Formats: sequence, structure tokens, C-alpha cells
Amino acid sequence: MSSLTWPGDERAGRLFSDGALIAAMVRVEAAWLAALIDAGIADPDAAVSEPVLSGFAGDDDVGGLAAASESGGNPVIPLVALLRERLGDGHATAARWLHRGLTSQDVLDTALMLCARDAVAQVRADLHVQLGTLVRLADAHRETLMVARTLTQHAVPTTFGAKAAAWGRGLADAAVDAAALAYPVQLGGAAGTLAASVELARLTGATDPVATAGRLVEHTAEALALHVRDPWHTERAPVTRLADALVRCTDAWGRIANDVLVLSRPEVAELAEPAVDGRGGSSTMPQKTNPVLSTLVRRAALSAPQLAATVHLASADAVDERPAGAWHAEWPALQTLARRAVVASSQAGELLTGLQVHPERMRATLEAALPGVLAERDALAELVGPSEDPTEDPTADPLTGYLGVADRLVDDLLTRHAAPDGGGTR
Repeated sequence: MSSLTWPGDERAGRLFSDGALIAAMVRVEAAWLAALIDAGIADPDAAVSEPVLSGFAGDDDVGGLAAASESGGNPVIPLVALLRERLGDGHATAARWLHRGLTSQDVLDTALMLCARDAVAQVRADLHVQLGTLVRLADAHRETLMVARTLTQHAVPTTFGAKAAAWGRGLADAAVDAAALAYPVQLGGAAGTLAASVELARLTGATDPVATAGRLVEHTAEALALHVRDPWHTERAPVTRLADALVRCTDAWGRIANDVLVLSRPEVAELAEPAVDGRGGSSTMPQKTNPVLSTLVRRAALSAPQLAATVHLASADAVDERPAGAWHAEWPALQTLARRAVVASSQAGELLTGLQVHPERMRATLEAALPGVLAERDALAELVGPSEDPTEDPTADPLTGYLGVADRLVDDLLTRHAAPDGGGTR
């Protein structure tokens, strides 16, 4: 995919694309049909493998299904009709049993979970690599002095290692949230009671129809490698948690991008983006090399919270046993948020991998800020009195003597990253 209004969208590839969503919906239908057969509800002649069923709908059908979706309000209705038509006489029993016991929301919500899981898996893989990059960067620059800035002004001395460690903590926290996500099936039938499944089980002679309906859910979840959960038609925590985790990621990348944007200004020049031929040019000013990666990552960080807000608003507006409008507003918000997070993840990884650090410029800026950057230290000395530490070296560099726990912050990131869970605690 590509988008003129979202440069870099192709980095997300097929993840959570319309074609991927169609494929996921077909997977759900195939898994449920197999579960009906395994439970003895559907005729064994209804069996059709997922690859075969997937061959009846794909990327070429996106336009047609999108247009047909308007009449029913969702893409599942025309997809089921299309699959039944294409199953035709060759798979007549499968066409008859396809989708029985399900409702549109079951199929679409479960498919959204499948697509979201794939997108988050890519983000998690990227975060792991990015954290490794920041660990190395922080360790290599634990003694690289620079000025800390607060409210845009010079504050006190710090190190670039401590700044990189702070970036790393943000990414590690985001990784924790992403790892904690659950991806449940949504299988509740028309009103979230599995009434049709129970009735099908009863009509086909099940000794315990309720238990049989439960096994349908379990078998489908197992086939899709998703979690079992009671129907959540109007309990949207699985979706809001997804949105929140993705925003936590874009927040963390945005913070890094903002720092790079500030520190790569020509008058600061302490950092620079990776040098790539043809990137960062201006349409009219040939002297410019714009920090494009940071700009695009910041763009994602600025737009992601609004998409998540739509998901939360939809959750708060859920009503009855299945909502009208609120549920529908979730789909594009979640799809767009997930794709944009994947794109930002790729761009942030490239930014960090090739980030150029200029220690000499950092040191020069810090020294030029003297004596102001040590004003806090001097005020404390005036309050308490001269140091009586006999080991204190009066000839030592005063800038290295007011770094607090900067070195330990680097060590903490290294320790966290080396933990068995990869820093899964905070």
C-alpha cells in the first residue's frame, strides 16, 4: 500500500491492509466451519480447508466488497455472500453451513484481532532492536558531556548517555505494554449469548448443547491461536488496550524524534539524522538537509492519540448488546493507528541505527553555558558551606562533578535490557 498523504505508508506493507483484513475474515469463517464439523453439528461434507476458502476472496475483491458493504453497514455481509457464491455447486454443503451461528461482529472483531496481532508483532520486534541500539548508544556515551535543557533553556550538565538511557526507558515501557496485550476471539452470535450455537447443538443431538457451544469457541480460538473470552460486543477493553499500547509506542518514538529535531538544528548541531542520498531535500532550497525521519515520526506521535480517542469514544458510546455507529467508528481508527505505528516504528529504527552524535559540539555548548549551568551547584554550596570531603580533587573538571546519578541511569538500562524478560518490569 501507499498513501500520498502519509509518506512512508508502504513500510507497513500488507499489515492491517484491506486485503489482510479480508484474509483474516476468511480465516475466521474457515476456523468456525471446521469447529462446527468437529462438534458434529455440520455435515462432514461441509469440510473445506482454509487455503481453499481463502482462494475464493482476496485483494482483487477489496473494491467490490467495499462498495457492497454500504448496503449492510459492514464488509462481512457481502463477504459471506461472495464466499457462498464462489463455493457454488462444488462445495454446496460448505456454502450452506458457512457462517452459521456467527454474526457479522464476531467475524470482523476476531479478524481485527488477527490483524492487530500481526501489526503489534512487527512493532515488538522493532522495539527489541531499537532497545539494543539505545543500550549500545547509552553505554558508548556515558561520559559524553552535554547541557541538559529544561523549558528550552540551559539547565545543568548531563551526559548524552543519560539522555539515550531515558529514551530507552520510554521504549522499554512501551514494549511492556505491547507484550501484555491479549488477542481474544469474539464469538457471541447475534446478541452475545451464543444462542444460535446452542440451538444448532441441540437440534443436531448434542447431549449438552451449552458445553458444545463453548467447545466451538475454544476450537476456533485454538485454530486461530487467539485467546478464549466471553463475548465482548459492547465491552471494548480488548480494542482500547490495543490502541493505548500503540499510542504508548508512538509517544516514546515521538519523544526521541523531538529531541533529535531540536538537537539537529544548525545552530545546535549536536545530533544529525543518518545521511542518505536524496533524503531531506527541499523543492526550492538546495542547501537544506531536512530531518525527514524525525519529522515523520513526530507526525505519527501527534496523530496517534486522536485515533485512540476515537476508539475510546466508541467504547464509551457502546449501547445495548451491539452498538450502532460506535462499533463502526472503531474499525478505521484502529486500522489506521496500527499501520501508522508500524510505519513510525520502522522510521524510528532507521533513525536510531544511523544517528550521528557530535560529542565535541555537545561539550562546546556546555562550556559556553558556564557559569550558569553550575549555578544550582554553587547555590547549594553557599547554603551548606564548602565541602569538607578530604578526597575531593580541587583540580577536577567541575562539569563532571555535577552529574548526579547519570552514570547509574545508563547502568539501569543495561541491567533492564539484559533481564530474562528483556526489561519487562518497570
